[in-house]
Amino acid sequence: MSLGAEIASNLPYLRRYARALSGSQTTGDAFVQATLEAILADNALRESLSGGRVPLYHAFNKVWNSAAMDIPPNDPAGIPATGEHEVAVRERLGAITPLDRQALLLTTLEDFSIAETAQVLGLEENKVEQLVRDAIAEIERESTTSVLIIEDEPLISMQLEEIVTGLGHDICGTAATRGQAQKVVAEQTPGLVLADIQLADGSSGLDAVDDILSIASVPVIFITAYPERLLTGDRPEPTYLVTKPFQEATVRAAISQALFFGSSRPLP
Repeated sequence: MSLGAEIASNLPYLRRYARALSGSQTTGDAFVQATLEAILADNALRESLSGGRVPLYHAFNKVWNSAAMDIPPNDPAGIPATGEHEVAVRERLGAITPLDRQALLLTTLEDFSIAETAQVLGLEENKVEQLVRDAIAEIERESTTSVLIIEDEPLISMQLEEIVTGLGHDICGTAATRGQAQKVVAEQTPGLVLADIQLADGSSGLDAVDDILSIASVPVIFITAYPERLLTGDRPEPTYLVTKPFQEATVRAAISQALFFGSSRPLP
């Protein structure tokens, strides 16, 4: 496989990580674009990228830590990034996503080992282990919210309920269809939504979430067995995307990061 093909195959997942790290598709993609530009401009950096995802994420990490780039004022469609969520993202990026959250996302959402995460971050393995412990402790200290689970598989829905309540959050309702989700939201607006994409009656979790976001700006985490279908770059994508089958730690990290930014509403 050529280097270009190798980077292209890993790019959707780097974009997912960048988006989860920044809380914004526009901001995340801007950092990924800056990484690609740095690779094109530096032969030594380009030559270091053979060998899979770790060196690519390491290159991204250097750009992320520099944080010396301009985030474009518009999203790819040319719409000004002045919405509530984008403002919140820029405010949080003023203090950049803490290193412990980077370590947690790498080991959960991106499924890197401790050793691989240490290479990505340029740290010792024992330091990475401590960062992950710190991030988990931070999650446990976070304020609670109410969560709506939109999932048509009963066992998965129950598993998500256990994760959510284990973090100290409340379940405001569960739904297996778009219509059921509408009924839950009519009674109470959730503080967070966990949503599958394909629902029991053939309805779409994407449409169910759009219904909710038309009422209020609520953090949303999509959980799907087919993440590549939403990681094409052809349209605005979910900010938080967890792959089935999932690990509990992955969902915990995604919940924490979504609440960290306060809103994960996809850009228009």
